Formats: sequence, C-alpha cells, structure tokens
Amino acid sequence: MRVLVTGARGYVGSRLVPALLARGHEVIATSSDGTSRTDYPWREQVQWRAMDVFDPEQVRAAVDGVDALAYLIHGLDDRDYLARDRVAAEHVRDAVDDAGVEHVVYLSGLIPAGTDDADLSDHLRSRLEVEDVLSGGSATALTLRAAIVLGSGSASFEVVRQVSRRIPAIRPVPRWMAATQVQPIAVDDVVDYLVLGLEATDLHGYLDVGGPDVMTYPELLRVYADVIGSPRVQIPLPWMPADLMGAVAGALTDVPDATVEALVHSLRHDMTCSHDAREVLGEPGRTLVGVREAISRALTPFDPAHDGASEGEDPLRPSAGDPVWSR
Repeated sequence: MRVLVTGARGYVGSRLVPALLARGHEVIATSSDGTSRTDYPWREQVQWRAMDVFDPEQVRAAVDGVDALAYLIHGLDDRDYLARDRVAAEHVRDAVDDAGVEHVVYLSGLIPAGTDDADLSDHLRSRLEVEDVLSGGSATALTLRAAIVLGSGSASFEVVRQVSRRIPAIRPVPRWMAATQVQPIAVDDVVDYLVLGLEATDLHGYLDVGGPDVMTYPELLRVYADVIGSPRVQIPLPWMPADLMGAVAGALTDVPDATVEALVHSLRHDMTCSHDAREVLGEPGRTLVGVREAISRALTPFDPAHDGASEGEDPLRPSAGDPVWSR
C-alpha cells in the first residue's frame, strides 16, 4: 500500500515512517519544503513531496497516487490554530476526494465522554472539528483519539519532565486536577495503532487509544518523580484557574507557550478511553507499555547510534529530529 505521511519530520510522523516501512508499505513523506533536513536512517527509503497545507494545489499534487493518508497535522503553537487547522483539514479533504484516496487516519485528542462541545477546551474543540471535516470526504476516515502521549520529545511528556526538573522539591497542584483521571499511552503504542488503523482500510469513525494504566494527574506526577528517584511534596492549591496554571507551566518549560496553555485547558476533564481501540483492533502484537516503563525508556539520554526514529530501535527514546526545546 502507498501511504502518505503528513508532517513526516514531526514527532509522531518520524516514528511512524519506519514502522510502515517495516510492514512493507511504500511511504510518501511530506514536509513543508519536501526535504528531510534530519539524517533519519530511513530518509532515502521514502519519496519526499512538498506539502504546504495552506496551498490547495500543492496539497493536490502531494496526495496524487496514494492509497491511504496519515493526518498528523496540528497547529497548537499558533495562536490562531483553530481557524488554521480547519482550513488545513478542508484542503486535505478536498484533495483526497479529487485524487480518490481510499482511507485517511487522523491522530486526534481524546474527547471526554459525555462532554458537551461548549465545555471542551479550544484545543479539543479544534481536534473534533478537524475530525468532522475529514469524515465528510469520500474516503473512509478513522480517527484515533489519544490523551497524554508519553515519550521523549512529546509536548505533553516534556511539560511533565521540565516542570519536575525546575521545581525540584515542592509541586503545587490545583484542587480541580486532584481527581481528574487520565489514560496515557506510550508513543510506540500510538505508532502501532496508526499502522493497524491505516491497514484497516474499511474502518471508519473513531477509536480511543490508551495504555494499560488509568490514574489521576497527581499520581502521574508522583510516578514520574519516583522513576527519576526524586520524590516531590505535592501542595494542593484551593484556587488556581486553568489560565493561570497554563501561564505558569509555560514560563517553567521550553515548550511553546501556546502549546502548553492549550494542553492545560484540556486537563479539566477525565481523559480515559470509552471506545477502546483494543476492542476493535486488538493489542499491537504485544502487551501495551505501562506508564512507569514508558517514562523510564523516555528518559534514556540521546545516542545517535540508538536513534528513537530509526528502524528496530525504541520510539520512546530521543530522536535527532525532535524539537530543540525537548533537549
């Protein structure tokens, strides 16, 4: 199958490409300028195409002749990401229709069960809107919804890591986060589910992807502190609105402020699987990775000889193409 991976230089895309190649698929990799830039071990095994998602003609040229498309485009680092993400999705949907692409798989955010659209954060509302746009095309469209993705270089993981690093002894935790539950998933499990979803060309709708552990956010922070061998005292704060928390977390990390603020606003709801992908796609040929193991593997120092994006290596580890703010 010829699979187009949008944003192949991105965090998930750079890890998805070698997994698809290992399964025998032909990969079309897109980037804004149609080049690799990073010396990935797989970069000569794919065809590179330029795809500026805001240029409809370039999008049409990029998707020509492909069977399936992995949609990994998100614009959280842009203040106007809601409008831009919608336009990007519309351009891809229209190009997919024109080219006769059969199947689209979109990696989205987990939507809390039973939550009205009006109560969603802008981040999740945007993800849901993109899902609706892509589902309105002629291709079968499958959305995989994930909460916190664990792995070195993942924005949500880096917020946890960098806040823990820069507040070494005491960690303030807003009371509204104390009982909110989350079901994190390791990035290698995300990649495996993307591959399974792309291969299931008749599957449409949405599935939630999550790991084997469900915990509160304070419990997640405690597990991280335990793995690094540096316990923290958590101080409950009776009052700390999401806007203020997002600003504080943004100031404490190197992750782009707009991304941090968007992620923090999504912490108000339980982020656990209700339509679990395991019930449809099964587990990806092995036991899903737990939170403790995922954190431990993600903390491995970067080693070019064991690049997380290379074939046969560990996607949870750092990769040469990861954002500079994750190092």
